[in-house]
Amino acid sequence: MTIVSRRSLLTGAAGIALAACLPWRPSQAQTASGPFTLPALSYGPDANEPSIDAMTMTIHHDRHHAAYVTNLNAALKDHGQLAALPLPELLAKLAEVPDGIRTAVRNNAGGHANHSMFWTLMGGKGGSPTGDLAAAIDRDLGGMDKLKADFNRGGLSVFGSGWVMVTVDKAGKLGLTTRPNQDTPLMEGGRVLMANDVWEHAYYLKYQNRRADYLTAWWNVLNWDSVAARYAAAKAGTLGV
Repeated sequence: MTIVSRRSLLTGAAGIALAACLPWRPSQAQTASGPFTLPALSYGPDANEPSIDAMTMTIHHDRHHAAYVTNLNAALKDHGQLAALPLPELLAKLAEVPDGIRTAVRNNAGGHANHSMFWTLMGGKGGSPTGDLAAAIDRDLGGMDKLKADFNRGGLSVFGSGWVMVTVDKAGKLGLTTRPNQDTPLMEGGRVLMANDVWEHAYYLKYQNRRADYLTAWWNVLNWDSVAARYAAAKAGTLGV
């Protein structure tokens, strides 16, 4: 039986207390055994409180997304040419991926792309977009109120796990779609402007089965500056995942 001294307990407790008081800082991108890496969050895991709790953010990023990266690298470890492709190109060429690893690549490359995009959309204060993006939403999606209603309805319509997404083309035209599991319009050569994850792991700790409440709350943490930057990149032909 391990004997722990009172001094060790006090030292350990002090260390935990000190760590809890330190400000959160974004870490370097976490690496995996392969070409694909887990991007670091640019904000603390509590930045989206109370709409999305810190524990959900931590588990979602550090475990779920990390698993997609690990599994993708494992699937491609003997396929150097595929592993060297940029993520959007890899997803657009799924038909060329060998049968034995295609499902693993589809699921895990899709999960990596979807989540890499997802983290950049949050950490904001909600509100409304401005400028070209606001004009495009008015033109193509009927304005913000209609977008929110249709987007939330789309998220509720996903049976099981998946995503609700706003797509964007090089002309700046927007559309609304859903995808099951970790599928993405990148698989058809398209691009995603913004999306919400409706897998249960994205919301269940706080909202349990109340997906509608999660979808409504998510708008409170959108970073519209980030979404606007993605819109500009899409029109410039430089938007990646």
